[in-house]
Amino acid sequence: MEDDEEATVRTLTSYREVIATLIKQHNGIVVDSPGDNLLAEFLSVVAAVQCAVSVQNEITARNQDLPENRKMQFRVGINLGDVIQEGKRIYGDGVNIAARLEGLADPGGICISKTAFDQIERKLPYGYEFIGDQTVKNISKPVGAYRVMLQPRVTVAGEPEREKPAVSRRMPTLIGAVAVLVLVVSVGIWQFYMRRPTIEPASIEKMAFPLPDKPSIAVLPFDNMRGDPEQDFFSDGLSEDIITALSKSSQIFVIARNSSFTYKGKPIKVQQVAEELGVRFVLEGSVRKDTERVRITAQLIDAVKGVHLWAELYDRELKDIFAIQDDITKQVIEALHVKLTIGEDARLLSRYTNNLKAYMKVLEGNAHLMRFNKDDNTLARRLYEESIALDANYLPAYVDLAWTYLFDASYGWSESRTKSLETAYEIAQKALSIDESFAGIYAALGSIHLQKGEMKEALATRQKAVALEPNSANYHGLLGITYLFMGDRTDEAIAELKNANRLDPFPPPWTSHYLGTAYRVNGEYDMAVEFFKKAIKINPNYWLSYLELSASYGLIGREEEARAAAAEVLRIDPNFSIGKMIIPSRNKADKERTLEVLRKAGLPE
Repeated sequence: MEDDEEATVRTLTSYREVIATLIKQHNGIVVDSPGDNLLAEFLSVVAAVQCAVSVQNEITARNQDLPENRKMQFRVGINLGDVIQEGKRIYGDGVNIAARLEGLADPGGICISKTAFDQIERKLPYGYEFIGDQTVKNISKPVGAYRVMLQPRVTVAGEPEREKPAVSRRMPTLIGAVAVLVLVVSVGIWQFYMRRPTIEPASIEKMAFPLPDKPSIAVLPFDNMRGDPEQDFFSDGLSEDIITALSKSSQIFVIARNSSFTYKGKPIKVQQVAEELGVRFVLEGSVRKDTERVRITAQLIDAVKGVHLWAELYDRELKDIFAIQDDITKQVIEALHVKLTIGEDARLLSRYTNNLKAYMKVLEGNAHLMRFNKDDNTLARRLYEESIALDANYLPAYVDLAWTYLFDASYGWSESRTKSLETAYEIAQKALSIDESFAGIYAALGSIHLQKGEMKEALATRQKAVALEPNSANYHGLLGITYLFMGDRTDEAIAELKNANRLDPFPPPWTSHYLGTAYRVNGEYDMAVEFFKKAIKINPNYWLSYLELSASYGLIGREEEARAAAAEVLRIDPNFSIGKMIIPSRNKADKERTLEVLRKAGLPE
């Protein structure tokens, strides 16, 4: 094995020398060679494309004489655009677009931007295939992209009408970002070396929260490289699955999906993410899903040091998606130097199904479930049922199906609340009979018991959910609410809700709301006001937070502000009456005092 690795290194070294020589012959300059890739600058678009074609032809010829485990393939991205020069380093949108185009190229292929195509289309004897306008991370407008066919010119149907290239005030600089792919074994496992731009280290002093005393990570939503919003469910689902898997370990601090996904589609820097979320490590990536294949890139960054720890590209059949997810998770665990317990190791990579169609239906169902309306809830239910029909033992499908009935009961979407809760309970029990170690079952059961007023059972099941998935902000939050409604355990409620808000720094309104409620019940009225204001800022139409805010103001004698908050309650719900309010309280006297200040604020009985 060692001999194979040494031979591979020798081959890679020789190929890099060949590429550097060809770049020089075509009047290009190698400006950077991080890891196992090259970044080159040309003053001529024609020369850059000719160089790329020469590189691919030369590598193909040299591969003929190599065994399968040492053959290598390269991807090339070429863009015509302005760059920023700082010493010998270049960066900017021109470089970023070239790097993204490289990711769209086939192994052994070349992908160019429309700006480059407009300059060479009639000057070089190659064919070109327009692959559409591509959404590029951190670039506001889509970028037109073409594959270079490496064959004599052909006419490709469906090309867009081309505009004449604009005249630039200064000579644009061509960037060819070349990422190297090393073929490891003949069955198609690839090792990816991503172009690694310089990362400005995050400042520990500027972090919004102190760093946890264990490895902390945020998994950003993977970019959907197809640019089709209808495919977001797949890239989002991949990110969520990785978050869920990592969250099963008590030895890692994992930021909740809710906060990580606030960065979706936004131009951000890793430094910014780390400082705002209070984490050291950031995982980011991209997904391009076609009918039968998927291309996934992933890279793990130590934001404090400003360095890449690990990067990989997976170019596989779609059916290999489960193996890809598992590998990403294992690589992250290894890079963080985390040693899992036996139980964590077993749960971490639990896949629950090998049926790709069943899995895809759950991902699609989740996208609808999270929209929180009756029609989408009904559609999600149908997709979960279809998933179960494909795999009768698929646990997540059962749990998510139970939640559709819970939402029916909670939001008044069913004709019978009691029947909806009974159905949800039956589904959860079915899930338990399949596997008792799945945290999601206990989270659902906890909500069922709480809605039935079964406090002892609600507490036990929600404690179980937290034990099985200690990084879940939702599970900590739900456990905190359970303590709150027990009336005499507000200190524990505050602790769990604060845990939820730390795991989810951009929390949903309900966690801030119930944290405020816990402080109010505890007699800490100023703290209560602070968190009710946070909940309202997130959701200005959350009438329950205005109600609690009115009560808190009234309890500290700020009557004018109490009346203003009460007026907002009636604005949102003109039919509101105090009788609708459920008041967690340690004692009857405290409850009566709260009701009295609400009446005084102008709320009707």
